[in-house]
Amino acid sequence: MCGTVRLRTPFVQAAHIILMRPHNWSTFSFGSWLETAYKRKQKTKLAVALANKLARIARSNLSNERTSDTHRTEASAV
Repeated sequence: MCGTVRLRTPFVQAAHIILMRPHNWSTFSFGSWLETAYKRKQKTKLAVALANKLARIARSNLSNERTSDTHRTEASAV
């Protein structure tokens, strides 16, 4: 993962928080990947891999000008 420490640190911290809550993994679009990787990798390496994935998702969303919840349909108030 490249970039400055100011950019890397929040992604690694977010990854550690996600890893602390395995009951929520299935709600993420990358949940199946995370469950598979958890069986193969050490916790610290998995956190860095997850941080990298989160950074790539964020960059993709920013470059395509999308919101992060485009896969969910929200009921609009009428």
